[in-house]
Amino acid sequence: MWFGWIEFDLMLGDVHSLKAKRTVVRPILAEIRHRFEVSVAESGSQELHRRAGLAAGLVAADAAHVIEVLDGIERLVAARPEVQLLSARRRLGSSEDE
Repeated sequence: MWFGWIEFDLMLGDVHSLKAKRTVVRPILAEIRHRFEVSVAESGSQELHRRAGLAAGLVAADAAHVIEVLDGIERLVAARPEVQLLSARRRLGSSEDE
């Protein structure tokens, strides 16, 4: 069994309140969840209105599938015009790891 996660640090565009931030972040989370069938959540910078931390994770039978899904999620987030991708960190592991 393989597991992987990816975490993003995003700069939001023309956002001036936490309410406006939600209108940008929620559709991104929903699209990732729907398109890739993974667990995804806002994971950081929740008190800042122009920054967002997002994270997604999944478990699969083989590493190639986990890598493929994480690559797809990163491409989706990077292509969103309303956000600037500042950084992406990922981790891949196996149930056999010590």
